[in-house]
Amino acid sequence: MDIYSVIIRPIVTEKTNLMAADQHQFTFEVHMNANKIEIKNAVETLFEVDVLNVNTSILPKKRGTRGRKIYVRVPALKKAIVTLPADQTIALFNV
Repeated sequence: MDIYSVIIRPIVTEKTNLMAADQHQFTFEVHMNANKIEIKNAVETLFEVDVLNVNTSILPKKRGTRGRKIYVRVPALKKAIVTLPADQTIALFNV
């Protein structure tokens, strides 16, 4: 898989900002078929940092109802939490 198609977008919320400041962990939405080795290589290449650890989780799709019909509000996605050394950071999250 191409490194530019592994990472879809960064996930920037209040919780991820606290994780980045306290624990040096940064969160990304990644391609559903990407594994931890591909995620690590993509982050190291794109942001020029060293990756210590990668944790992944698959979030199920969220459903909604309108009357008797069920529809998908948010599709399923795969989330990766990347841990960096204490002296390194990703400038994308420093807003």
